[in-house]
Formats: sequence, C-alpha cells, structure tokens
Amino acid sequence: MVGALRHEIEHVSRYHYESDARRCTMLLCLEPRADRGQRLLDFALETRPRGGLSRERDGFGNVRHVLDIHEAHRTLEITARSTVESAPVPVLPPRLSASTWQETRVLGQHVADWDFIRPSPLIPLTPSLSAFVERHGIRPGSDPLKSLVDLSETLHDQLRYAPGTTSAESSVEDILRTDQGVCQDYAHAMIVIARSWGIPARYVSGYLHLVESDGGHVPDNATHAWVECRLPDLDWIGFDPTNRSLAGSGHVRIATGRDYQDVSPTRGIVQGGGSARLEVEVRVQ
Repeated sequence: MVGALRHEIEHVSRYHYESDARRCTMLLCLEPRADRGQRLLDFALETRPRGGLSRERDGFGNVRHVLDIHEAHRTLEITARSTVESAPVPVLPPRLSASTWQETRVLGQHVADWDFIRPSPLIPLTPSLSAFVERHGIRPGSDPLKSLVDLSETLHDQLRYAPGTTSAESSVEDILRTDQGVCQDYAHAMIVIARSWGIPARYVSGYLHLVESDGGHVPDNATHAWVECRLPDLDWIGFDPTNRSLAGSGHVRIATGRDYQDVSPTRGIVQGGGSARLEVEVRVQ
C-alpha cells in the first residue's frame, strides 16, 4: 500500500484472582478489522493457561474469539499480537452542499444505521444533554461536516482529560455532568450529540500511535477510543475529540459498535476466583 504505515502491536491482559478460578468463559475482541484502508497482515492469540478458542463475527462485523478454560488457575494471561497496515486517510472536501443535512437525516432512517442513531446502553437519552450543549455553546451549523469538526474541537477544548475519574462501565451521563473523563467518555459525548443532530455515529475501539511531537493525549497503554460518523458520499469519517483531530493512519481500528459495551476487549464469566485484578500492557511500534 503506497504511503501506508505498518504497526506491530502486542496487547497483554493479565487477570489475577485471589483464589483458584475453576473455569472461565470469555469473549475476546482483540483482532483488528480488515477493511476501509486497513489491512491485517498477521494476528495470533495465545493464553496461559491454554484453553479452547473459537472465532466468530458479530452483528457489527467485528471478529471475536470465545475462550473456554476448564482448569484451576490463579492468573489468566491473554496475549494478542497483530501486524496492521493503515493507508493514508483521504482528503476531505472543504465543505458539503446545502442539501447535505437533509440527505444525512435520510441516511439515519435506513435500517443499517438504526443502531447508530438511537440510544444505546451507555449512551441513553439524558436530561444532562441540553444543559451540556447550552453550557458549551454547541449547535450545528449549515454544513454537517464542519459542524462535526467544530464539535470534536470544542469537546477537546472544553473537557478535561482526567484518568481515573470514570470507569469502563461509565455512561455518557458522567462526562455530561462533570466535564471530565478519558477517551471513552469523549467519544460517548460526541456520539450522543451527533445522534441528536440526526447523524449516524458509532464508537471505535483500537490503538493509537502518536509521536511525542504530536502533542496529543497518548493513553498509558496505547489503547484508544474515537468516533466515526456517516455522511452522504463520504461514508464513515473518523473523529478523535480527545486529540482534536481526525482519525489518521496512526489510529488502528479493532472494532466498532454502539458504545463501549459492544467492543470491550475482554468480558466473561469466571467460576470461583474471588475478587480479580486486571493489568493491561500494550506496545505499538
């Protein structure tokens, strides 16, 4: 791929249990997507202890692996290694035609986009939304593309990036009330506003590789979240409100969904084990 950027990624998740976990069944969402300018050149998944792995595809087109372990263990280590090639992002037009708002709202009525225009578990309709957009002077303009760019920049400028203030299961209500959060919360905030404007919007999980000179918020473990919005003739466009930018070749997509719950990297049921502690290490180069 001419001008493509190749990424070597290692993603390690370690669960430490206070007592023996007798068995577990987990759903793993760790294999990067292979579409829309992104090529998956290699992927390998291994666990300690070893377990059964089956590969499937969900309703959003994401690849998942179901892990079954039937032996006692105090630590579960899941390692995913990927080689991904990302093409340069196409240049967007400076503005869209005057009729694009109407065409966009028609898009949202298609069955394929219903999941991305309606409320979802972590992005419900909330009474805090009106107060939030009023407080920050957020409103759509005459051009939906420019309106989305302005929205992403406003969220970056007005919100405070504050690790530890929210959790993986936090809903959009938390950032709408407090004006602080992390990349997941920035993405949820942009999605709920875009949907309120009639624009299909979806959550993207993945990896981010920024060099120090880029000046953005690089997560400690390099996992990241951003937003894709669908506009007529342009299809899905990536916006990264955490870093006040469009998603580029440094963004590696794993999965897309309505919100974080649809794309969480690891989720499952454990028999025994007591309380658990999770450590995550990600290396992207």
